[in-house]
Amino acid sequence: MEHLSGLDATFLHLETPEMPMHVGALHQLDLPEALEGDYIDAVKRHVADRMHLATVFTKKLALMPFDIANPVWVDDDDVDLDYHIRQITLPRPGTQAQLEAYVGRLHSSLLDRSRPLWEFYVFDGLASGQIGFYTKIHHAALDGQGAIVLANALLDLTPVPREVAPPRQHAQHDRAPYQPPVVDMLKAALRDTLIQCTRLVRGVPTGLKAVAGVVTQNNGEGGKRRLGLPSLSFAPKTPLNASITNQRVFATAKFSLKEALAVGKTFGGTLNDAVMAIVSGALRRYLEQHHALPERSLVAAVPVSLRAEGNTDMNNQVSMMLMQLASDEADPRQRMRAIVKASAKMKKTVSNVKSIMPTDFPSLGVPWLMSGLVALYGRSRLADRLPPIANVVVSNVPGPRMPLYLAGARMTTNFPVSIVTHGLALNVTVQSYNGALDFGMIACRRAMPDVQQFAACMVAAHEELLEAALEIQAAHEREQTGVSEAEVVPAKKRAAPRKAANKAVVPKAGAKPAPKRKPRAATAA
Repeated sequence: MEHLSGLDATFLHLETPEMPMHVGALHQLDLPEALEGDYIDAVKRHVADRMHLATVFTKKLALMPFDIANPVWVDDDDVDLDYHIRQITLPRPGTQAQLEAYVGRLHSSLLDRSRPLWEFYVFDGLASGQIGFYTKIHHAALDGQGAIVLANALLDLTPVPREVAPPRQHAQHDRAPYQPPVVDMLKAALRDTLIQCTRLVRGVPTGLKAVAGVVTQNNGEGGKRRLGLPSLSFAPKTPLNASITNQRVFATAKFSLKEALAVGKTFGGTLNDAVMAIVSGALRRYLEQHHALPERSLVAAVPVSLRAEGNTDMNNQVSMMLMQLASDEADPRQRMRAIVKASAKMKKTVSNVKSIMPTDFPSLGVPWLMSGLVALYGRSRLADRLPPIANVVVSNVPGPRMPLYLAGARMTTNFPVSIVTHGLALNVTVQSYNGALDFGMIACRRAMPDVQQFAACMVAAHEELLEAALEIQAAHEREQTGVSEAEVVPAKKRAAPRKAANKAVVPKAGAKPAPKRKPRAATAA
């Protein structure tokens, strides 16, 4: 019997029919040539052999009496793989858009809390001949980094699955009961509450020191530190900041990791800055097309990891920070530079407060109180009237940079599928995988029914940023070599027929400027 942390349990308390709190991913797989039988049978055998490597497969919830405290995880010795792993055949023609629409519908429904909180879906019937593989796991069980730990247990580096040691055999009398005794659960709740109260008291000195650092972080004249609280302002209102329904729409976009890294480097920023700039540019385009672009900058809610280096626990260790997206800047270059500055400011704030951000806290009385407040917030539709703190959730999760295999099939995509909430009807999550950036965009169907249009805006924003980076690099090279722009134009015209060399990557120092590229179509189309 293992208590959920305060943060893990929060995802349970926040869950309503309109706000499912599970996360997932959509993968597309190339089947192995030597496959015998149906692939779903191979997946079931593969998962059955590895369930002991990740606790999420075999742990289920046991609720406290009267919800007086957070639930506990208990072992489930009778996992029904036929329930948890299902097959779906797409109708013809089996397009990418059909697959994404089906994932959106599946992501709308709640997981069964009487079972381990995960489901896998195997899609066939795709026109490409590939297999679609959609995973759905409750956020109470893992965060983004925890998902990587799960992937390491489930996936392989070669088409031939690695040998895995079998689980330790339990005697028949060691089998876990369906639900723990009530007395044992009450004792565990009291014991956990005492432990968390003790931790809070011990953390007071560190917390006070961190708070003092935040309060005095503004520099006065002469480099002296002065008192000053961080400014707090609301985000502008958009159609995405409203109460949501339980219906979801989903779309994807795929970009070159090398291109995004080059864009970030050109502007003195990072890959994450380039991701933020792509989302900002896409939102600006999309809201302009709907005549709903605010004059003030949009604000992103950005999950930040609180996980210590080397920590592989599958629980949640994450918090949320706010970041300006500079969407009021029409020039993509000025927008990107503003995002680099805003990102540096956010990182400084995170470093100051990271040590005091709690991931666990006493839970006595919290479940019924929080669940009641969340239900009241949704039914009263306060999100339609209150000013938003942020406009969109944007999350960037580092992923593997080499191809991975599931039950012998090669994984070609890794599109995340995340969570939307009242007031934040769009979530954009990206994970790097095998030289690409795989974006997954999940939205409330009522707030953004045309999510495929937003995916096209993402592609256009990426092309716009890349073009700006190429122009900056070319200008820098002309400055170094002393060549005028008039002399460069004929060289561009002569180089234009050489399409093989025309790759969308920022050229290295000393290389000839690359010709302009035509915009690519959205992968979600």
